[in-house]
Amino acid sequence: MATGIAFDREENLYVGDRSGTIFKISRSRQIYVFATLEPSIAAYHMAFGPDGDLFVTGPTTSSFDSIHLISKTGEVGTFYRGLGRPQGMAFDKPGNLYVAGSLRGRRGVIRFDRSGKPEQFVSGPGIVGMAFAPGGALVLATHNALFRVDAGVTGLSLY
Repeated sequence: MATGIAFDREENLYVGDRSGTIFKISRSRQIYVFATLEPSIAAYHMAFGPDGDLFVTGPTTSSFDSIHLISKTGEVGTFYRGLGRPQGMAFDKPGNLYVAGSLRGRRGVIRFDRSGKPEQFVSGPGIVGMAFAPGGALVLATHNALFRVDAGVTGLSLY
């Protein structure tokens, strides 16, 4: 069952599923297994970073979930461990990662600098997804609404 999707710079589609498998679908429609997380981790939310690595979250009921980092060759590692229910992600132009989740009990959007240091960027309950819009805005999704925040941040472009 498909859960998360992301495109890389070469326009390949990556699809995560509930078993932790991430499939790569090439532009010529060839499908193969790109990476496999632990079976208990569903690949729900995915985003490519500026260096071509794939970042993946799979929220659980734990308050100590991980952001997984998968190299271009499919090697799985951990970028950060210690978020509550990490969900949607997006990168800004300088390469900072933004994740909807909870840090030390505070819900909202967490920004990670390139070294992996987290800080609270936006506070607010129920945020599950995000995307950068033209003009420096951050669009936030909850279960039943969309919000636009003029954040003054330019999102990372795939092209």
